[in-house]
Amino acid sequence: MSKRQEMREKRTRQQRNNRIIAISLISLGALALAFLFIYPSIRPVGEVVAAEPNPRPQANMNSMGDPNAPVKIVEYFDFQCPYCRVFWEDTEHRIVEEYIATGKVYFISRSMGNFVSDNINQSLNTLNTESEDAAHAAYCAGDENKYWEYHDTIFTNWNGENEGAFARKRLDAFAETLGLDMAAFKACMDSNKYMDLVQQDAVDGIQAGVNGTPSFVINGKLIEGAQPFSVFQQEIEAALAAAGAN
Repeated sequence: MSKRQEMREKRTRQQRNNRIIAISLISLGALALAFLFIYPSIRPVGEVVAAEPNPRPQANMNSMGDPNAPVKIVEYFDFQCPYCRVFWEDTEHRIVEEYIATGKVYFISRSMGNFVSDNINQSLNTLNTESEDAAHAAYCAGDENKYWEYHDTIFTNWNGENEGAFARKRLDAFAETLGLDMAAFKACMDSNKYMDLVQQDAVDGIQAGVNGTPSFVINGKLIEGAQPFSVFQQEIEAALAAAGAN
């Protein structure tokens, strides 16, 4: 075989090998992409921890307390937000005990739509909707007067932002843990019954000046962050004084 023929065969083999490598890389990429789409539907649900009983006075869907109370607090939060969980765990129960149960505060819990997921989506170029899906699921649970129980179950099972804690299978499992009518709950979720409300929450939050979660509007005054109870106490007492209700 001449040297020219050897070089020609060498080039042919290299081209064939390059094609095989290219096809292999494309196939691996396609498999990886397919896995990303399929995995959420086959991912194990994992353990669901039952929330501790935490009754709210005069609970009605996403509100608690006397609607005619002199002070009204509107919370804007995201179930994925770690600081929202801190407020729920450290501060909310004290506000309930000292101000809501005593008829001084009316409290409304509102989501911020897909706030946390959208922020992460922008940085990672993803399409996660765990924030709004969790908020929507809580409203669906509210159809059976279990909004707050579902709310507590979500935070009890929080494990990080966009980590799959609030994937659809998990949201269904939370409902099942609470003994909800699963056919009704799934129909509510599938129909996006409350998605307009979830999105309106976010619109109203932005109009109220909310830039982060959690944020609270106390008789029209915006308080940002998971502040300690002493801060809420000061603001509530000031609002009560202004309303002549001390």
